[in-house]
Amino acid sequence: MSSDQQNLNLFDPESQPKPDLGGSSATPPQTVSGTESPAQANPLLPPPAPPRFRPGLPEDLRVPWGWGDLALFVLIGLLTLVIFGMFLGMHLHQAGITKAQFEQSIRYQAEFTIYAMFGLSAVLLAHLFLQMRLRFRAPFWRTIGWHPLDSGKIRPPMAYLGFVAGGILLSIFVALVSSRFGPTHKMPIEQYFQDRHTALLLLIMSVTVAPFFEETIFRGYLYPVIARSFGVVPGVVLTGLVFGLLHSSQLGGNFAQVALLVVVGIVLTAVRAKTGNVLPGYLMHVSYNSFIAFAFLIASHGLRHMPPA
Repeated sequence: MSSDQQNLNLFDPESQPKPDLGGSSATPPQTVSGTESPAQANPLLPPPAPPRFRPGLPEDLRVPWGWGDLALFVLIGLLTLVIFGMFLGMHLHQAGITKAQFEQSIRYQAEFTIYAMFGLSAVLLAHLFLQMRLRFRAPFWRTIGWHPLDSGKIRPPMAYLGFVAGGILLSIFVALVSSRFGPTHKMPIEQYFQDRHTALLLLIMSVTVAPFFEETIFRGYLYPVIARSFGVVPGVVLTGLVFGLLHSSQLGGNFAQVALLVVVGIVLTAVRAKTGNVLPGYLMHVSYNSFIAFAFLIASHGLRHMPPA
């Protein structure tokens, strides 16, 4: 049996060792390919009780966390933003910048938003890593849904390129529809592209941190709980809806643009549901954002001609 299969069996109640009723000594836990066994990870704590799942539940939805863990995750995120806000106030005070000056400066606001998102991503990903390793005593990547791509009969490079191409096509589709149903209000995110420094920061974040963070959170952590509770199809739709709505503050109440992001979220989640893997959606997400970033770089002549305010 491979190490991956053994790690997954930690969450399968049928694969757990049965209690020894005959008084014989227990078999010592095994170490799988350099992965710590529960006893080795922390010999002072008993191994976690394996969760019970209904028969027929897809393997990729047999995750050890639930709604209570999602609530704690949201709470940690909110507390982190509050702490960042407090640090911002202290920094502005030390720098002699008034609240009015901050609110009138697009660059100050954009930089705070971007750096806060970097920090928030780091805190929440660290929380998930510690939760997987310390609480569930399971490998982080595989447990959260990241696996090597199973390409079947297709050559792996072609399979990877297929998902990359899918993200580009999705980006083109969104751009065409958005041009047909243009925004009726000015979108707050547009102000970040009026300054070269903040535009560059946002472009870098959009193709590096954002896809990894959002796919891990929405498709890796959130989707399995929703789908396990309500079914795969409602799980795909609801996860996509949450994904789109959480981006709505950047779009300034423009319904068509928010709806398009909901569609993007549904497509990415559907890929996750079909493959049982976070990686394909991540590839699509990176290529989707990269195509938008590349188009902006062309339109702005390499950030030399920024759009007017």
